[in-house]
Amino acid sequence: MRLIADLHVHSKYSRATSRAMTLPVIAEWARIKGIDVVGTGDFTHPAHFAAIIDLLEPAEGGLYTLKEGKGEGPRFILTAEVSNIFSQGGRVRKMHSLLLAPSIEAVQKMNSALGRLGNIKSDGRPIFGFSAQDLLKIVLDASPEAMLIPAHAWTPWFSIFGSKSGFDSIDECFGDLAEHIRAIETGLSSNPEMNWRLSALDNITLISNSDAHSPSKLGREANVFDCAPSYNEITGIIRTKDAKRFLYTVEFYPEEGKYHYDGHRECGVLYSPEESKAADKVCPVCRKGLTVGVMSRVEELSDRPVGYKSPGAIPARQMVPLEEILSEAFEVGPASNKVQKEYRRLTTEAGSEFAILLDMDVAEIARLAGEKVALAVAKVRSGDIGITPGFDGEFGKIRIFGKAEEPRRTGPAQIRLF
Repeated sequence: MRLIADLHVHSKYSRATSRAMTLPVIAEWARIKGIDVVGTGDFTHPAHFAAIIDLLEPAEGGLYTLKEGKGEGPRFILTAEVSNIFSQGGRVRKMHSLLLAPSIEAVQKMNSALGRLGNIKSDGRPIFGFSAQDLLKIVLDASPEAMLIPAHAWTPWFSIFGSKSGFDSIDECFGDLAEHIRAIETGLSSNPEMNWRLSALDNITLISNSDAHSPSKLGREANVFDCAPSYNEITGIIRTKDAKRFLYTVEFYPEEGKYHYDGHRECGVLYSPEESKAADKVCPVCRKGLTVGVMSRVEELSDRPVGYKSPGAIPARQMVPLEEILSEAFEVGPASNKVQKEYRRLTTEAGSEFAILLDMDVAEIARLAGEKVALAVAKVRSGDIGITPGFDGEFGKIRIFGKAEEPRRTGPAQIRLF
């Protein structure tokens, strides 16, 4: 059976996260989106872990479901994100990791160990001063079936390959435990095609998740499997990079991510990797170092040309969230009453957002939503859109109809300024 999974989300206990991110609300929005398996998020936080025990009950295959749902609705998988800030190789490293746990008992072991080493009460994504390798030891000691997956692997800060504080390889980060890293999360600013350019990742499974901090952001990236709802089935597919049962990932257009290109948001400077290299990665306005984005970092570490397809690669489908599509079609903001009302109608009548974005043919969408929305979905599916790339923490700007916003270019250095 087809199973859509979003494994990386947060609870209301994480900083800069909506207070609505509770388990019942996450379950409701997973249903609206069409997500079959969703992460609990933040199992390291005592209050959220108490809610997991109080509100969820075991379902099939090591997954969980809402008690009040009487066995219906999306399944939960036990997940958390952990931040490590530590010194290694003479440099300060900052890395976020996604943790998957097979049972409440495994979570209790992890939380007990982590609680002895730092403060797990202050934030749903706790911060520790020990290495990512030591975190992996704690995860494996709790259960050999548990997994650590480097989160949003390319973002400049807090990632394994990040330009500001990351590593150049998985081996450099995890040493003799590197064999236990079977997957990385590509993040919103990178897609599988970019990762295929690194031969070192050929045996690593590329997964995609929303990293949602609010309910409506669930499913903006996801994984599509052909399997039963089961912890061991899902993690088995990820561990073995099973191309027969890992059907595809659902991807943000990476240009829309907050760190795709290089730049300085405060100075309004946006550079492509080529422009950034020509400027020695220095901001022409303030003369400080640019925030080097994902595309430049991929260029730096890659050993293959653009367009190379990795052997055994899992396919990917790039999508734009339905709210953004409706916003473009109606020429109003995505938070407007018009968009929100139509979003609710369409997802109710179609069954879910993914039913519209992934499954319906264009003629059927036209009957349901009108010709302009159908055309917008068709353009998104074919890649016939314009995007001003995101940079230095600012999301990129999508244009489905008309051209993308062109940054101003001034002076002989061809500075890109907004």
